[in-house]
Amino acid sequence: MHVNLIPTTLEEAKRRGWEALDVILVTGDAYVDHPSFGVAVVARFLESLGLRVGVIAAPDLGNPADFLKLGAPSMFFGVTSGNLDSMIMRHTAQKKPRSDDAYAEGGLSGKRPPRATIAYCNRVRELFPGAKIIIGGLEASLRRFAHYDYWSDKVRRSILPDSKADMLVYGMAERPLGEIVEGLMSGKTLKEMTSIRGTAVMAGAGAEGISGRDVIELPSFESAHADKLEYSRASRVIHMNQNPWSAKTLVQKHGERFLKVNPPAGPFSTKELDAVYDLPFTRVPHPSHKEKIPAYEMIRHSITAIRGCFGGCAFCALTVHQGKTIQSRSEESILREVDSVKKMKDFAGYISDIGGPTANMYGMKCGDQKAEAVCRRESCVHPNVCKNLVTSHKPQLEMLKKARSVKGVKKVFVASGVRYDLANLSPEYIKELAAHHVSGQLKVAPEHSNPETLAVMRKPGIEEFERFSKLFLDASKKAGLEQYIVPYFISAHPGCGIEEQVGLAIYLKEKSIRPRQVQDFIPAPLTLAGDIYYSGVDPLTGKKVYAARGDRERRFQRALLQYFKPENADDVRAALKMAGREDLIGYGGNKLVGYERKNSPKRPATAERTARKFPKGKKK
Repeated sequence: MHVNLIPTTLEEAKRRGWEALDVILVTGDAYVDHPSFGVAVVARFLESLGLRVGVIAAPDLGNPADFLKLGAPSMFFGVTSGNLDSMIMRHTAQKKPRSDDAYAEGGLSGKRPPRATIAYCNRVRELFPGAKIIIGGLEASLRRFAHYDYWSDKVRRSILPDSKADMLVYGMAERPLGEIVEGLMSGKTLKEMTSIRGTAVMAGAGAEGISGRDVIELPSFESAHADKLEYSRASRVIHMNQNPWSAKTLVQKHGERFLKVNPPAGPFSTKELDAVYDLPFTRVPHPSHKEKIPAYEMIRHSITAIRGCFGGCAFCALTVHQGKTIQSRSEESILREVDSVKKMKDFAGYISDIGGPTANMYGMKCGDQKAEAVCRRESCVHPNVCKNLVTSHKPQLEMLKKARSVKGVKKVFVASGVRYDLANLSPEYIKELAAHHVSGQLKVAPEHSNPETLAVMRKPGIEEFERFSKLFLDASKKAGLEQYIVPYFISAHPGCGIEEQVGLAIYLKEKSIRPRQVQDFIPAPLTLAGDIYYSGVDPLTGKKVYAARGDRERRFQRALLQYFKPENADDVRAALKMAGREDLIGYGGNKLVGYERKNSPKRPATAERTARKFPKGKKK
C-alpha cells in the first residue's frame, strides 16, 4: 500500500502512528485519491489542517463491520453519497434501475443504496449514538431545501432533518469545513456554530438568526408540498439568492422547526485554489479495490483548471453547487500537476483533459466588482453575454501552449464541454483548439434547435452552434486534420412538446446529423428545469411552461432524436401522428420514417420500377 494514502482501516492508521481518528468520511464511491473525486479533496484538505482522517468507501449497509472498522472519530463523521446524487446514479430517466455505476469498483450498480446520504447517516447514528455528523457533497447540496424528488414524484423535506445530521455543508466544502474545524479546535460545539457561510442547520422557533433584515423566510415545506405555486415562489427566491456577496440567510419552516441556510461561502482566490490542488494526491485508487473504477479510468490523466460556471443552464446543477464565479488556478500550479501526471507509471504522453465544468471559461471574470457585488443574474451569457464579462481566451491559450510544450507530453486534449457562444468570440481559440487539442471528435451540446425551448434551457440559439461548427471544421481542414463535431441533444426538456421535438428531428435530417447518444431529461433537485418540470411555471419569469410528463410522450421524444434507427420506427410514426405530421411518414425527401409494412402501398411491378429508375433514352 502507498504509505501516503488516507487510511481505510485502523491497521492502516496505525502505520501512520495514529491510534484514533479525528474525522471519518463515509462515501458511496470507491476511494480514489485523485483531485477529481470530492472525498479525496476533502480528505486531503482536512489532513492539511493537521487532522487524522480516514475514509469508509462504499460500505455495505447490511454489514455493520464496514462502519465500525475505523472506530469513532473524535470530531465528526462526514457523510456523502459520493460525487453524484445517488438516485441519479441508481435510476435512469425512465426510473428503471441502472446496470452500471461509474464510481463503483467494477462499474457495477447496486451497492450504493437509494438516498445514500440518509441511509449512511441512519447507520452511523445507530452504531455511534453520540457521534456528530456533517453531511455534504452534491446530493446534500442539491437537496438542502424542500425539493421536488422525481423518483417519488413529490416534494420532500430538506435532506438535513431526514438524515438527522447535525449540520449540512453545501457547495465546495473547504472554506466552511475550515471554519468548522477551527471552531471545534477552539472548544466550540457544532450547536454553537449556526452562522457559518456555506452551511445549513435546524433551529427552534426562538433561535438566533432566523429572523431579521438579512433573513428571508421561504414558503414552508408544508405549503410548498401542498401548492405548486408556493413551491415555485420558494424556487425563485432560492435561485435569485446565489450571489455570495449579496445573498441573505434563507429559512424554511419544517413542522415546528426552521431550516436555516446561511449565505454561500465565498469563492477561492487563485492562491487558495492552487493550495488545494497542490495537496499530495497519489492519483491512484486505494489498493483494496481490485477491479477497475470506470470514472477513474476516464480522468486518471486529467487536470482540473477551474471551478464554477456562469452559464446558468436550466438543467444543470453546476452553478447552484460550485457557484457562478469562475475560480481559476495559476499556470504554475497547473504545470506542476502536469509534472505529477508525467510521473505516473502508465502515462503515455497524453493529458486527457485540462478543463473543468466548462473548458473555455478559464481566466474569465466580471470586469466590474461593484456590479458583481449586487448582480442577480442567473447566467452571465443568457439571454446575451453580459457587457461586464471579461471573455478573453488569451489566459487559456497561453496556459495550454505551455502545457503542451512540457517535455514528455505528446498532446494535451480539451475534453471538458466547450461553451461555443464564447468560443465564437475568439477565432484564435477555435483555431488553436482544432489544431492542437482535439482527438478527432469534439463533443458540444447545442441541446435543441427550437428558439423557445432553448430559451427555457438558458442556452444560446442554434445559429451559434452552426457558426462554431463551421469555424471549427474550417480550422481543422486548414490544420490538415479530419475532425468532427459530435453534438448532444436533450429530449423531453421543459418547453419542448412533441411539435418542437418533431421540428428538431427535421433539423437533424436537414443537417445530416445522426446523434449516437441522446440524453433524456431528468429533473434533478434544485435545478431550475427540475422546478419548472414540477410546478409548470418558470420561477424567474412567472410564465407557464409545458413539460412532457407521461412515459409515452417522453419515449416518443427520445425516439424522434434517433428517428433513423429501425427499432424506433413504431414510436416515430406514433409521435408524428400525435403531432399531426403524417406528411413526414413515407419515403424519400424530407420523410422521417417509412410506412408500417401492413399499411405500406404496394410496390410497383419490376418493369415499372425499372422505368422509373431509367427513364426513356438512358441506358442501364
